[in-house]
Amino acid sequence: MKDLADLAAYQQLNTQRPIKSKRNRWNVPISDFAKLTHNPIRAIVEGLNIQPHPDKPLIALSIGDPTTFGNLKPSAETIEAIRQVIDEGTGNGYAAANGHLEAREAVAQYVQHQGPVTANDVILCSGCSSALDLCISVLGGPGKNLLVPKPGFSIYKTLAEGFGIECRSYDLLPERNWEADLVQLEKLIDENTCGLVVTNPGNPCGSVFGRSHLEAIVDIAERHFLPIVADEIYEHFVFPGHEFHAVSSVSRTVPVLSCGGLTKRFLVPGWRMGWIIVHDRGNVLEEVRRGLANLSVRILGSNTIIQRALPAILQNTPPEFFEDLVATLHRHAEVAYKSIKQIRGLNPIMPGGAMYMMVGIDIEHFPAFDTDLSFVEALVHEQSVFCLPGQCFEYPNYIRLVLTVPEEMIVEAVKRLAEFCDQHYKIDDEKLLEHQNGLLAQLNKLE
Repeated sequence: MKDLADLAAYQQLNTQRPIKSKRNRWNVPISDFAKLTHNPIRAIVEGLNIQPHPDKPLIALSIGDPTTFGNLKPSAETIEAIRQVIDEGTGNGYAAANGHLEAREAVAQYVQHQGPVTANDVILCSGCSSALDLCISVLGGPGKNLLVPKPGFSIYKTLAEGFGIECRSYDLLPERNWEADLVQLEKLIDENTCGLVVTNPGNPCGSVFGRSHLEAIVDIAERHFLPIVADEIYEHFVFPGHEFHAVSSVSRTVPVLSCGGLTKRFLVPGWRMGWIIVHDRGNVLEEVRRGLANLSVRILGSNTIIQRALPAILQNTPPEFFEDLVATLHRHAEVAYKSIKQIRGLNPIMPGGAMYMMVGIDIEHFPAFDTDLSFVEALVHEQSVFCLPGQCFEYPNYIRLVLTVPEEMIVEAVKRLAEFCDQHYKIDDEKLLEHQNGLLAQLNKLE
């Protein structure tokens, strides 16, 4: 009754003395944060004219989701852990913003290869992208700059630029299996640099940094008192001949925020379970810890069903599951690499891990195409094969292949790619003449 009385009183007052609005039209502006936030990959892909050949089924080597085609599935133990939590009903309520203690303890045990970790060093997040979001937003703000790899995952820029943080790209060198250009990297650092992002193993390159290279990167960060954000979502995704080393495991004094999760290794990206591991050195991250705790309450914690299942998922998934997954991806990488290497005008770089391969395009030998964008458009139109153009990663005249599709699809895609390149590959007449004259000169010397 009181509510009705209050409403009647308000209506009577408003009738007697109507409040004059200071606005005379609808105008609903958006925030600066929303204006500054964008996804470079989406912007580029949406601008492409993607029209597959009507007589050829589309083969999408562009989607970074290992579950898309159904050939890679989570382990039975992972599914059973979720089923049990649902049956018990223990994951229906809220958790602490940083995650249930038991789940954080399980993650701390799982990441012991990174260095000494306790549950207090773990923050559970809604996927690895959420972990990266928290790390970037706690370190930077307007006027700051963040060092990110090029080619690199576009989400770093998406997350940073919304906060007014400038992204400065350090080069990864294809001729060195995508190691960082350390000299160029160090030149980018100034007093406003708030952090260094290290992606290992890498997307889009499939790179795996050796221990000595990681030590060199950490040494630069140490000299400049620069914290590292380590994107290690592909940790342990390494092929024979390579070894994964966590950034934190080679750091003596440099603080590291390591971002990881279930997404790729456990083949459940849609479950959105990631984490931040705070590797402090000398208690220099005390304020950062408080900041991360503050930011965690913005979404009131991550999925609690997955949290309750985390101990069983991390402890019960058999090693053979991971070994089979890596073996499959390695086999796919070898099939693609050996075949593409025979295609004129393409230069594949064999990955050391993760689930991607970068392929260089000798664009000067494809005069019908001005850029990798037009190359990709024509490839889809003529052969129904879709790869992401290198410009999605700020690295033109490359394409990125995803290796998680079924092997027969990779074989068919490479076959179509060969047909496409054979049709469009051209040799410059002047260069061909120079080459022929050079061969004749060598023959004359032999005679």
